[in-house]
Amino acid sequence: MTRRFLPEGRLLETEENKALCGTLQGLRQAMEEETILEGIALLSDENHDLLVRVGPFTGRIPREEAALGIAEGTTRDIAILSKVGKAISFTVQAVETSKAEPGLLLSRRRAQELAMAHVLETWEPGLVVPATVTHLEPFGAFVDIGCGVPSMIGVERLSVSRIAHANQRLTLGQEIYAAVLGVDEAQRRVLLTHRELLGTWEENAALFRPGMTVPGYVRGIKDYGAFVELTANLSGLAECKEGLREGGRASVYIKSILPERMKLKLLVIDPLPDKPLPEPPRYFITQGRLERWQYAPAGCLKAGGETVFQ
Repeated sequence: MTRRFLPEGRLLETEENKALCGTLQGLRQAMEEETILEGIALLSDENHDLLVRVGPFTGRIPREEAALGIAEGTTRDIAILSKVGKAISFTVQAVETSKAEPGLLLSRRRAQELAMAHVLETWEPGLVVPATVTHLEPFGAFVDIGCGVPSMIGVERLSVSRIAHANQRLTLGQEIYAAVLGVDEAQRRVLLTHRELLGTWEENAALFRPGMTVPGYVRGIKDYGAFVELTANLSGLAECKEGLREGGRASVYIKSILPERMKLKLLVIDPLPDKPLPEPPRYFITQGRLERWQYAPAGCLKAGGETVFQ
């Protein structure tokens, strides 16, 4: 099995993972090659050791092996408790067969060490990587970038359209893409961004035409009008109408699209019922490596966001 440092949950149902977890021979092979495997954390005992379902077997991850930083006291035990009932990455440390039921000693910390070493050695600014959302706050989204190794995307980098909380853009457990802003080897952390993968103003505006009526999200209400988001990276201005509120939805008529001024003129038709979850991100880029991203159309009189990956 090729060693793959994916966010937790993405290896669980692969044929390679099931084959290696299904037999003692496969588990011994994984131990010798330090292959990353996945199972389901069944419970955390009174010592905060994790019991893990590994194919037809049950393995144990000792507390200090359950996450990077637990042994040093820099990671809280909630990082262990929050994994119960979920997929978890690990390497096999020992396979004991002297008793009636085979015993497996596992380490999630070692899997994370290998994943972080891979990141520090191979990730460059602009690289597009998979991630899974693990926690949402007003200031940003925490994500798993491989084997449970955490990173964060600041709320201002989730999209061009401004939001008040990361849960207005993403949902827990959602599989997303991100781009590497930088790798801090000294602090052993990765800086990520997301908005650059959601398209430029021109790419998003090409999805619409004057005369269309479409749903949108109200992201801001001012004295002079309401800003309505049509996509995560495209908003327009409409006159205020009774019943609008920030974070709510509305149908809007597109009066005009002005690339030279990077503007959409909208007319609110009606407020719409709320949706329980935000729209999934619409990606224009899901692979490769970016060097430079510019939001504004060429020749636009208005300055737009720009990211140089270096």
